[in-house]
Amino acid sequence: MPRPGLPKLIATDLDGTLVRSDDTVSEFTHQVLDRVRGAGIPIVGATGRGPRLAELTRNDIRAADYLVMAGGGRVIDQTDPAGPVILRDERLPGEVLAKLITDIEARVGPLTVMVEALDGPDSPLWGDFDPFWRYPERFEQRSRADCLSGTVIKAFARTVDHDVDTLLATAREIVRPDQASVTQAGLGFVEICPPGVDKATGLTVVADLLGVDPAEVLVFGDMPNDIPMFEWAGWGRVAVSNAHPTVRLLADEVTLRNDDDGVAVYLDRLLSR
Repeated sequence: MPRPGLPKLIATDLDGTLVRSDDTVSEFTHQVLDRVRGAGIPIVGATGRGPRLAELTRNDIRAADYLVMAGGGRVIDQTDPAGPVILRDERLPGEVLAKLITDIEARVGPLTVMVEALDGPDSPLWGDFDPFWRYPERFEQRSRADCLSGTVIKAFARTVDHDVDTLLATAREIVRPDQASVTQAGLGFVEICPPGVDKATGLTVVADLLGVDPAEVLVFGDMPNDIPMFEWAGWGRVAVSNAHPTVRLLADEVTLRNDDDGVAVYLDRLLSR
């Protein structure tokens, strides 16, 4: 169970956790997060979104002092009056990713693959067109050779023959941790990130900067890509009620679903007790 008093750092996932199903964040949630900051507790937005979506992310969690993006590969300090400061920027060589994709396809068959290579505002993903992908307005069809010619922030992979959790389990049997980190964030695609990249290692960058022990951190989440930070944080791990079963099992507590402002309701009660 969460410890008495207040945590020294709070991190929350966005999509499916803080952000509602209609892609909005309630004014109530913004107000509660402002109260958290007013209580002297730094806030981190910890998301799978890549840095190309930094502006959207800042709008969704306006109170955030730090952003852990790309599943932990990009960490941004937003407290500097001169502007955002990049604290971490990890990338995966295209030739390494190509080998991993080949190895996974040898087991499961052809994959639809998209890569996130650009970090400019609203830059598109590159790769295979997949009608299942829910954000086609930020996508550019390109050959796999073109996509893997340089470094990438992360890749997305899917096969119609396996559900995402089965594909994830299979990919983790094939991909060694020193080659890449593999997870899924609720989009129906397995995500392949640079080795050592997850939300826990991203949050460690922030915690070390602030001198905060993981035992003093409260986190919120909903999907398997939140599991590393649930295993890392010690003050409290809270799942929204719409969370993936594996996340609910690790949670100390379950709050209301994202569409009912579960994170804000929990924090409002925490600040009021």
